[in-house]
Amino acid sequence: MRPQAERQPLLAGTSRKRTDLILDPVQSRTMPITTSTTHLLGLRHMSRDRLIGLLESAATFLPIVRGEASGHDQLAGCIIANLFLENSTRTRVSFTVAAHRLGANTVDLLGSTSSTSKGETLIDTARNVAAMGVDAIVVRCSASGGAHLIAEHVSMPVINAGDGTCEHPTQGLLDTLTLTQSLDTIDLTDRTIGIVGDIGNSRVARSAAYAMTCLGADVALIGPPGMVPTTFEALTDDLDSEGRGQIRVCHDFDEAIPILDAAMMLRVQFERGSAVTSDYAAQFGLSEARASRLPADAVVMHPGPVNRGLEIDTEVADGHQSLIMQQVTCGVAVRMAVLMEQLGPHV
Repeated sequence: MRPQAERQPLLAGTSRKRTDLILDPVQSRTMPITTSTTHLLGLRHMSRDRLIGLLESAATFLPIVRGEASGHDQLAGCIIANLFLENSTRTRVSFTVAAHRLGANTVDLLGSTSSTSKGETLIDTARNVAAMGVDAIVVRCSASGGAHLIAEHVSMPVINAGDGTCEHPTQGLLDTLTLTQSLDTIDLTDRTIGIVGDIGNSRVARSAAYAMTCLGADVALIGPPGMVPTTFEALTDDLDSEGRGQIRVCHDFDEAIPILDAAMMLRVQFERGSAVTSDYAAQFGLSEARASRLPADAVVMHPGPVNRGLEIDTEVADGHQSLIMQQVTCGVAVRMAVLMEQLGPHV
C-alpha cells in the first residue's frame, strides 16, 4: 500500500462535470434482496452491503469451482434461461457451469437461433421464454438498457449479462472478487486500480469502476483521449460518496504505472467501431518493459477475450503478475452467488 501523497499527481486536478453521454440510459431499481424480483441489472446503484454480501457469498463457492469441494443441489428443479443475443464464451459458459454446480438446469437461446433473428422484439422473445416456466432469465444484448426493459415485462428474476455499453454487473463483481482475494481484504481504500484501453465502449469498465470505488478504491481510467474523455470522471457524481473512491482520467499510461495496485487491460472493441493508431500498443499496451515498472506487488487483469500483442503481451498475460485465469474461476463463483441470491430463498 502506497501513501496517499504519492497518488496526488494523477488523482488531483480536473473538475468534474455531469454529462448524460456517460451515464446509464436506464437507471436500475433498488429492491430488497429478499424479493424474488430483485434482479441484477447493474452495480451503479447497488448498496455497499449488498455488494459485500455477494462477494462474501461468492468467496464461499470458490472451493467448489476449484474442485476442492462438492457442489450441491439447492437449486434443483430450477431452469435458468440463457438469452444471449451477442456472442460470448466465458460469460455464457460460466453461467451454465454455475447453475449446474447448484443443481439447476439451463437452456441456451442464442442470437442466431432465436426468433429475434426473424424480427421478433426483445420483449416478445423474453415474454415467450418466461411463459415456458423458467425460473430466471440471464440476458446479454446489444441494446443499452435491454435487461432493464425485460425486467419490466416478466415476473421472474432477470440477470444482466451485458447490455450494450451500459453495464456488465457480474463481470464487475468477478473482477472485484479477484482483486479482493488477491489483496486478502474487502477494503480497497488507498488502492489505485488502472483500467486501461477502450473505456468509452466498455460496459466492463463501468461496472468495475462502480464496484471498486464503492469499496474505497480510486480508479484511473487510462487511454487515448478519443477512448477516454475526461467527462468519464463524472460516472459516480450522483452516487453516495461516503467511503467511495474517486474516478480520474489519465491519458499517459507511463505516468500512472508507478502508483497502480492493479492494471486491468481492456480489449479494443473493433466491432463497436473502435479504431486504434499504429502506435496504440506502444502507448497503451502492457508490454514486459512496462509491466516491469509496476510496483512489485501489483497485479495484472483482463476480462477477455485477449488481443495478445495489442493491449497486452503474451509474456505478461501468462506471467506471474497475471490474475486472468483467476478471474475466470471467480466468474463461476460470482454467478453461483448471484443465482443463489435471486433464487435460493424461493425454491
